[in-house]
Amino acid sequence: MAKSKLATPDWIREGYDSKADYEKAHGVKGKKKKAEQKTFKIRECPKCGSDDVGLVLSNMDSEEESNTGKEWECHKCGWKGKNVVQKELTEDEFMKYLDEKGEEVA
Repeated sequence: MAKSKLATPDWIREGYDSKADYEKAHGVKGKKKKAEQKTFKIRECPKCGSDDVGLVLSNMDSEEESNTGKEWECHKCGWKGKNVVQKELTEDEFMKYLDEKGEEVA
């Protein structure tokens, strides 16, 4: 069985200080930035725009299995339905959203 050797990365052989500098010089775009960025999901009522919505819970064990859709309810205006507005916000957008709403951030 032959032993394999580790190859020196190209960015080191070509004299770059970091892999990021090498990728920038060669036009390689990083795909990790979006994955590293945390996203926050909020749900809003389509009628009044409030984010005070929640799932409608039922106590019925005999519900049909084909009825797996989630029903939402707005606690502010009383709207009920399945088409709640979902938004994904970056951390900066979410902090701005909380500031506009008047929430305190710890």
